Amino acid sequence: MKQREIGTSGIFASEMSMGAWAIGGGTWWGDNDDAESVRTIHAALDQGINWIDTARVYGFGHSEEVVGKAVKDRRHEVILSTKCGLQWYDDGGEYHFTGDGHRVHRDLRPQAIRRDLELSLKALGTDYIDVYYTHWQCKTYGLVPIAETMGELMRMKEEGKIRAIGASNVQVRHLEEYRQSGQLDVIQEKYSMLDRRVEEELLPYCEANSVTLQTYSPIEQGLLTGTVPDSYVPRPGEARENKLWWRPQTIAIANEMMAGWRDLTDQYNCSIANLVIAWSIKRSPRFNILCGARKLHQIAENVKSAGVELTNEDFARMEADADQAILRAKALG
Repeated sequence: MKQREIGTSGIFASEMSMGAWAIGGGTWWGDNDDAESVRTIHAALDQGINWIDTARVYGFGHSEEVVGKAVKDRRHEVILSTKCGLQWYDDGGEYHFTGDGHRVHRDLRPQAIRRDLELSLKALGTDYIDVYYTHWQCKTYGLVPIAETMGELMRMKEEGKIRAIGASNVQVRHLEEYRQSGQLDVIQEKYSMLDRRVEEELLPYCEANSVTLQTYSPIEQGLLTGTVPDSYVPRPGEARENKLWWRPQTIAIANEMMAGWRDLTDQYNCSIANLVIAWSIKRSPRFNILCGARKLHQIAENVKSAGVELTNEDFARMEADADQAILRAKALG
């Protein structure tokens, strides 16, 4: 597995990372076998994926606890990231959503993210976190000045409790303020070949300023595997519910696109998902591709993607096909 530096932090991580959102279970993802999740994380490490990403809110602490069990005796092998700023302990900050009986607020006040940090360190069973993200920015821009949030993050870094700072769900104006107040090395945003909004502003900014862009949902939460029937309907509360690409009409568009790549799967001796992830890896040297997993076979599938070396011609062909699919989906309204 090739490695890329995270921003200018001096921390090198595998170009593909493992996301632990689904490991949290709950309404978003359903029941899990925690022992299988631990084995999956071990398999990721064994096969060269050394960056494991989670968040305080995933499973309301459960994902962090499972990740903590998995890395307990292998902490020195792991680049570990988690996120702060979504809390359900009081009414501080701004309301975000309600789930699994918890009323969640976006809260980036210094005291709130300090509380999040200490809870995450305990759940993960570690005394430091390699990359610490702010999960969601304030709905009311400037409600908590980014300089205040970043000031606390920099203090955490000086204390040795975190090694690098990241931000998720951001705009360029957020990035400018973060970087004016300290060292921001990575952002995390949704990106797939069917959802390329980050190419408009965020990716050019990251490439110009040596910031890593860790992309999540590269296979659109499972759609870009070519295995989802056109008739699939997400269950109420599921993470895929109400998403553009998870409507029967758009699933059909995506499936038609992928059906045209059978010659490529034969040529590269790989799956559709391998092709799609390989396409994302090739898109930018500033990308880190975050692939979710909670079962052993998913890790094996993800790792195979890193070995697929697309030609420039095949990359361009897939991009053109995705462009057409996006236009067709937008035309549906």
